[in-house]
Amino acid sequence: MQLEGKKIGFVFTGSFCTFRKTIEQLKKIIKLNAKVIPIMSEHSYSMDTKFGKAEDFIKEIEDITNEKVLHTIQDVEVLGPKDMLDILVVAPATGNTIAKLSNDIIDGTATMAVKSHLRREKPVVIAISTNNGLSGAAENIGKLLNRKHYFFVPFKQDNPITKPRSIVFDPEYLVSTIELALDNEQIQPLLL
Repeated sequence: MQLEGKKIGFVFTGSFCTFRKTIEQLKKIIKLNAKVIPIMSEHSYSMDTKFGKAEDFIKEIEDITNEKVLHTIQDVEVLGPKDMLDILVVAPATGNTIAKLSNDIIDGTATMAVKSHLRREKPVVIAISTNNGLSGAAENIGKLLNRKHYFFVPFKQDNPITKPRSIVFDPEYLVSTIELALDNEQIQPLLL
């Protein structure tokens, strides 16, 4: 399946170290003629970090997508009721976001976007990036892996020597994961 003409919600959460690689994949999605609605969690929209200033990321994402970034619960609550998207991507998806989704805690922009989108029983792609994926977050990842409508971008250990519990999605698989998820299929292999 091609992405041309597809309406894709794209949620950034606070794993700032993956923003640069994620933005490169966002550019590829736009080149495939998809319409992308950018969404940022409260932290990703407002926090400056050693990886860059929030206002610079916002401007770059808005320039790439030619859309204003949605960043409040009110902005995203309408996604499902108005049937605005074919698919929703959470990239990067932090352990915190995954924990909230797996326990149905809807208290922010990212989780509300997912909840609202799932109202239409359409696919959600999770591109995990967390330092505790092979410890505390593992249970929550497992819950989402076993839920309908959730599809994961293949992931691997981030740095097994200095961060043995950290896992991160492989950005090169993002587009193909989206394509397959639109057909209700999980890309394989999941673990790289």
